[in-house]
Amino acid sequence: MKKLFAFLCVAACAVSAYAASSKADLNDRLEKARLVIEQLSQTPDKGVPDGIIKKAVCVAVVPSLKKAAFIIGGQYGQGVATCRTGHGWSGPVFLRMAGGSFGLQIGGQGTDLVLVAINEHGLQDLLKSKFKIGGDAAATAGPVGRNAQADTSLNLSAELLTYSRSKGIFAGIDLDGTSVTQNQDDTDVFYGGSHTFHDILAGHIPVPASARPFVRTVATYFHESQEQ
Repeated sequence: MKKLFAFLCVAACAVSAYAASSKADLNDRLEKARLVIEQLSQTPDKGVPDGIIKKAVCVAVVPSLKKAAFIIGGQYGQGVATCRTGHGWSGPVFLRMAGGSFGLQIGGQGTDLVLVAINEHGLQDLLKSKFKIGGDAAATAGPVGRNAQADTSLNLSAELLTYSRSKGIFAGIDLDGTSVTQNQDDTDVFYGGSHTFHDILAGHIPVPASARPFVRTVATYFHESQEQ
């Protein structure tokens, strides 16, 4: 009986993990992602270096990852991404992340994840329906500290820089083997209709009102860092 109950719990979690979220859930996810970026702005000596921020093409945030969610539900994170366009930052798209060794690294603590695409290849990764970090997309643990310098090999080869935040401390993290998948269902729910990730991230779709606080926070943090 216990085995049957455990199996039913796993099945229920797996199904719910891939079901479309409600608009309220998505707004809550955006607010949590906004708070992660706000924390970055408040910890310049422990956040993403200015030199990296100047190169940022896109930013993805997966707030409050839990090891238990990965073990039980077969997926451990739901996040959002926005990209720089010729007239500001785009409306958000929604992503899923699963697999890899990250669950073993974070233990049972809630952890925030930030991915920074630093070139056109990183943008193209986000336009794929699914890609694997370290396989389809070259990635490395990002340096931290306002004045930290990325080495030459990182500048030439990396498409994505990866960061984690636990207990208020940001650090680079190895996410090799982690799969990133477009969450088209949640994106359609949020926009009230179907739009491609390309159209949204290119800025062809207006930023919905409920997404503006998140997009504005990203734009403010990255703009200010560029100007310094």
